[in-house]
Amino acid sequence: MVRSPEGFEEFVATASPRLLRTAFLLTRDAGHAEDLLQTALARAWRAWNRIDGDPEPYVRRIIVNSHATWWRRRWRGEEPTADLPERPGESPQSAVDEREWLWQALGRLPRRQRTVLVLRFYEDLTEAQVAGLLGCSVGTVKSQASKALAKLRLDDTITFEGVRR
Repeated sequence: MVRSPEGFEEFVATASPRLLRTAFLLTRDAGHAEDLLQTALARAWRAWNRIDGDPEPYVRRIIVNSHATWWRRRWRGEEPTADLPERPGESPQSAVDEREWLWQALGRLPRRQRTVLVLRFYEDLTEAQVAGLLGCSVGTVKSQASKALAKLRLDDTITFEGVRR
């Protein structure tokens, strides 16, 4: 199957918002997400004529694999600070604060567990689709999701509803 360059342009125009969201959820940084998507689209362009069927899962796989490669290369050292974070009072918090706490809790998860949660629950992919993207078994996806959710439940900063304790 030979695909046209116009087809790639149309694909980029329609799929970029969804793919950028996936990249952002994985990287947690808008700039890195844009770089990750740009890298994935450049690689997809080189393989455009060889992609069979829907190209979106192929590009999403490139995003996940590129993110894993970038993550391994990045220095993960500690950054010391003299300021201790304040603990907010027991008053109800805004939805923005709750999202921030959940965001931080997701950031404390191991990369693989965070990737599974992003693909499974934010991107609403099935366990089989996530397994296909990550190149692992459905059982691995289930166990990684279970472990990640258990860690989120135990996290001091959130309860099951995402509200600060």
